[in-house]
Formats: sequence, C-alpha cells, structure tokens
Amino acid sequence: MNSIPVKLVEYIRDGLKEQEHFGYIVRSSSYNVLEKYGEDANTPFYLRSCAKPLQASLLVDYGLDKEFKMSEEEIAICCASHAGEDIHTNLVSGLLKKFGLSENYLKCGKHAPISCSARDKLILTRKKAGQIHNNCSGKHTMMLGLCVLNGWDTESYDSIEHPLQQAIKHKIYELCEIKKEYPITKDGCGVPIHSMPLENIIKGYLNLFSNPKYNRIKDAFLEHPYIIGGENRTDTMIIQNTGNIVAKVGAGGLIVVVNTILNEGFVVKICDANMEAREIVASDYINKLGWGKIKLSHDIKTNHGDIVGKIISNI
Repeated sequence: MNSIPVKLVEYIRDGLKEQEHFGYIVRSSSYNVLEKYGEDANTPFYLRSCAKPLQASLLVDYGLDKEFKMSEEEIAICCASHAGEDIHTNLVSGLLKKFGLSENYLKCGKHAPISCSARDKLILTRKKAGQIHNNCSGKHTMMLGLCVLNGWDTESYDSIEHPLQQAIKHKIYELCEIKKEYPITKDGCGVPIHSMPLENIIKGYLNLFSNPKYNRIKDAFLEHPYIIGGENRTDTMIIQNTGNIVAKVGAGGLIVVVNTILNEGFVVKICDANMEAREIVASDYINKLGWGKIKLSHDIKTNHGDIVGKIISNI
C-alpha cells in the first residue's frame, strides 16, 4: 500500500487558497493506535532531532547523570534542539568542563544560533558562532560524556561502528519496538540517525516517558522547557502553555507530543517540512483533544497589521 498524506493546513488569503500543507498524524496509547490522519502505510521517516530524548535515555542507563551529578538543566540540554542563547551555551560549556573536555571535541559543526536575539548579540560583540552554538551541541556533549565514562574513543564517536552509536541504535530499537532494519543516514550534525514508521516513533516516546526509570528526563522537559528549545521554538511554547505535555520538534516537519498524565501521544509529519504548519497542526490538535488551551493566531496579516486571510487546520 502506498502512503497517502492528507491536507492538514491551508492558507486562505482574501478568499483565494494560497498555500496547502499535507502530512500525517498518528495518535497512540501504550497499547494501540487511537487515530490517524492520512495513510502512512508504515512508511519509515528519519527521527531527526526527535531522537534526542531517546538517545538521552543512555545517560540514565549508564549512570552518567549520577557519576557527574548532572542537574535537570544539564539533562535538558542533552535533549535539546536549542536556540544558541547564553542559557544554552553556558550549560553546554559547563557540562563539557565536568567531563574534562572542551568545545574542540564537539563534532556537530558550526552554525549561527537559531535565536535571532543570540545572532544579533554575536554580531554586536563581533564574535563568530562556534560548534557550541549548534542546536545539537548538548546531544554531542552527552555523547562525549558517555565516551569518557565508558573509556570509549572520543575522536570517532560520530561513526556508526563506534560502540556508543551501536548502543544508541540498540536502545532506540528497544524503546520503539523495532523488529526489522530501516534506513540509517547521517543527521545534519553528522551522527547516525535512524528511521522508522510514525507509529514506532510515538511508541518509543511513550515507553520512555511512562517509565519511572526515566523520570529525570521527563522532569527536565516539564520543568525546563526553555532549555529544550528557546526563543520562538514550538516545543518550548507547547510545554510552557500546557503543564503536563512533553513536546519535541525534529527537522523534516516532525513533532512528537506526549500527554504524561494520560500516557497518550501523537506524532505530526508535515510533508513539505513547513514549520508554521507544524506548529498550527500540533497546537490545534492539542486543543481538540482537550489537553490544553494554546492560543495561536490564525490570522494572515500584512506588514501593517491588516488581516487579509486565515490559516485553517483541517483536524
């Protein structure tokens, strides 16, 4: 069976349909799929940054958090796709120092901060972005910490053959209940990233966030949402406006949302990876399910503030 996405969002500008965004939603409990939008036909999609809390489960499994007396904030930065603000880079620097390492060990690559404010600050202070500003630097720092703890090579930690990456693969397959091999590629930050059907992605999150063993990861999300994302980040906004909802975005139009009280969750995949459409769909679906009351403007405005249309989610 071929996968068939459905129209999830459309932009109507003065009566004319200007944009359409197609995709999938899969909602599930720990036991079964509860609702679907679109027929995904078990098509695999790369986890991208939605893998981060699953990868971070190893810091608990190996006792990295206890060995280095990691705070909730430090655990949060390991799960984050952060915006590169001082609150994020200071945590990464401090954690590297705890592990006896420096920024030079990071292999995530350099890019400008996602945060406009953080980018402006670098420009005004005539500083250049470093690897520490990469939104994945917290994850890479965690990976290096696990290498230090286990005596693994820190130079090749980004290789799929490395014992760290093999341990991550085994753990993700376990949490997500994967029974067969799916494609693996390199994520934007250079480390291996796995693919799987949407149903398995949400299973992995439910298995992680419903297990008391990983309560420190759950608490890191719920108590420190700004560290998870930052300025104008969708996952931060959702967590801040709900209370018991975990959310994590990933490139390629993905977001995973878990209600930690009901132990239910859903994953959204926007086919064209439009981030505004992803935010609208996830927020409106949370509201529809009665999990929260997120207030997002659906108005289409000119630069002068005139309303000329509406964004409509078809859920």
